[in-house]
Amino acid sequence: MVGHGLQQTQNLALHQVLSPQLQQSLLILQTPLLELRNLVRQEMETNPVLEELPDQSGLDESDTVESAGDNNFKEEFEKLASLDEEWRDYMAQSGSYTRSQEAQDKRQFFFDSIPVQETLQQNLIGQLNQTALSADDRKAAEMIIGNIDDNGFLQSTLEQMALNSGIPKENFEKLLALIQSFYPPGVGARDLRECLLIQLQRQEKESTLEYKIVSEHMEDLGKRRFPEIARQMNISVEDVQSAADKIARLNPRPGQIFAAAPQNYVLPDVTVEKVDGDYQIILNDEQIPHLRISNIYKDIIAQDNNGAEVKDYIRDKIRSGKFLIRSIHQRQQTISNIAQQILARQRDFFEHGPSHLKPMTMGEIADAIGVHETTVSRAVSGKYMATPQGIFEMKYFFTSGYQTATGESLSNTSVKEAILDLVKHENGNAPLSDQQIVEILNERGIPIARRTVAKYRDELNILPSNMRRKY
Repeated sequence: MVGHGLQQTQNLALHQVLSPQLQQSLLILQTPLLELRNLVRQEMETNPVLEELPDQSGLDESDTVESAGDNNFKEEFEKLASLDEEWRDYMAQSGSYTRSQEAQDKRQFFFDSIPVQETLQQNLIGQLNQTALSADDRKAAEMIIGNIDDNGFLQSTLEQMALNSGIPKENFEKLLALIQSFYPPGVGARDLRECLLIQLQRQEKESTLEYKIVSEHMEDLGKRRFPEIARQMNISVEDVQSAADKIARLNPRPGQIFAAAPQNYVLPDVTVEKVDGDYQIILNDEQIPHLRISNIYKDIIAQDNNGAEVKDYIRDKIRSGKFLIRSIHQRQQTISNIAQQILARQRDFFEHGPSHLKPMTMGEIADAIGVHETTVSRAVSGKYMATPQGIFEMKYFFTSGYQTATGESLSNTSVKEAILDLVKHENGNAPLSDQQIVEILNERGIPIARRTVAKYRDELNILPSNMRRKY
């Protein structure tokens, strides 16, 4: 019993000593660039000894020398990273780990500072506000909007909403028709058939062949049973194929235009550019305020007429400020080291694109740059790299792979690219089956099982061969 009590006391002491540094160091390491900028701004507001360099040229010379001379900082940083999982597990089990209110408030501030994209539901409410409605009708309309998912489909029946609210079903029918007239076309539909019909109606295509096919033959259309549709409608298979191609241009998930928008706001931490025939890593430092410790507060410490309480307060803030500066420096250095390794190991990717991506694990990179694997995982999380081939999340470059017949290493991504290319160039009248794809890849020296091809095809959103056939 005594031993158990001593063990508890020791771990709780570890929590008290390491928790603030652990939280700040790891948060800075894994925070994406835009969030980090907000984090640093918040730290500057709460720590008066921190000031931003006016020329944005880098750390203050004295701080740079001190950071570079602190040989123990990297080791301490790595120790915190490697202890993190065990530390969290213990505290969760013991019930002793609670994040301070100050830390929670700071993190909420970071998230609140990030611009938020308008949701589908907010947009629909905005359109609803332009219509004069009675109190009951507005309540019913808001209930309908509240039951529309992010894809734009109504997830509750009118009967259920009428029963729950006491408002007549007829009111809900009237208001659903109103909401289905809103942007984007197809929103508020109860199923895919209704979604497509709404879009065709908005395009004034009620008298077209595609409208009739969606209205009367949706099940056969979904299964691409074109000959059966042609037989029932007494038209040619070619006419059905042409109508299906037009239907395919409609949006099966109209609400997703709101969900997809934030993906446009990606700020790369790293840029890879080709300069004089060679690739170079350029770290994005411009978005992070460059900090130093204000000389004013250093002078206050040196003055004899200031009380011990004031000096202790300033010393604490200076220590905190220096640790923040060092943590940012360590973050940037770690990301730079990882980027250099990616560049060295994936040169064929930068030259020729995703089909030349090689297998690479985080453990390999961790060993190469002398850090813990969890450090690599956190450092690449949510970070992006701008390359001549486009912008990619840094996690993208880490993938397992295959050994080809010639002994060459090939990543899973490269195999997927090969499958995508085969399907892209297949004969539409006789699309390749999964087994045929297996045989072609085997001929190219890539050993792969049929179930793996099927799995990769699903991940690439490629339909089975019987549903890709064109007539």
